[in-house]
Amino acid sequence: MLAARKSSISILLGLGLLVTLSVSSAAETRQQRKVAYAPPASTTPAIPGVRLGLDTTGTNALVFSAPPRGSREEETAAYQPIAELLSRTLKREVVYRHANNWLTYSKDMTQGRYDLVFDGPAFNGWRQERLNHVPLVKLPEPFVFVVITRAENHEIRDIADLAGRRICAHAPPNLDTLMLLSRFPHAARQPAIRVTEGWDRAFKRMMKGDCIATVVPIKNLEKNDREGKLARIVYRHTALPNQALSAGPRINATMRDRIQQALLSAEGRQATATLRAIYAGREFVPASAKEYAGLGAYLRDELYYSY
Repeated sequence: MLAARKSSISILLGLGLLVTLSVSSAAETRQQRKVAYAPPASTTPAIPGVRLGLDTTGTNALVFSAPPRGSREEETAAYQPIAELLSRTLKREVVYRHANNWLTYSKDMTQGRYDLVFDGPAFNGWRQERLNHVPLVKLPEPFVFVVITRAENHEIRDIADLAGRRICAHAPPNLDTLMLLSRFPHAARQPAIRVTEGWDRAFKRMMKGDCIATVVPIKNLEKNDREGKLARIVYRHTALPNQALSAGPRINATMRDRIQQALLSAEGRQATATLRAIYAGREFVPASAKEYAGLGAYLRDELYYSY
């Protein structure tokens, strides 16, 4: 009896040690990833081809969506006029579907639940490669992001000096943060992201000393530092194409041509006026697949965007 009891105790101690080691290993893995919205160790593969072009409405309507960057009311005001224009253009119902949060948006988008999507270049590149989407129109101004620090901070001379340092930036998968993290392929050396909504706010927090640096569009830097005396650029990223609207596999070539023509027309300029005003964008221009090819790689470490 005593031997059996000792054996049971040994087994329990062994199991406890295994659990402790497992928890410690998981904690160590989490600590290596210093950004919000961290993916699990393994993610489910992207939508298989057989599910492309899934009708999720039950009415054969085409679904139009975009990332959740504002309230439902604000987003609907920007996108509903476009859905109505495209419904008239295609003589088929196009419904705008608001995503409540980034997780919902990313999950539904990567599962092919959206036929028409307006979002950033990395998402367009990913859909083009994985979901057979085709970019149709885009905002004309290129994205040029710069990583900046305070002008008097001579400790930071290059982007590599930001390894492990606190950066004010949007949570991934926003493009500015993805661009920044792409310069640090080793997770243990990535900057610690202090999640900050809005480029103006990120600039102000950096100037207050809440973080050592931030990443903003160069136009935003020029707006906040008109004389160029407050901040100093430590890295300038290669220009990327702007946000674009893409069409999925349920939309054939003829329909794509009609959509593009409609959005570039006078009626299209009126329907997109609210949306373009949000991003201070001029009129839409045609987009090409070549511009967005390969940009989905920025998302390789984000939840749902497996490669």
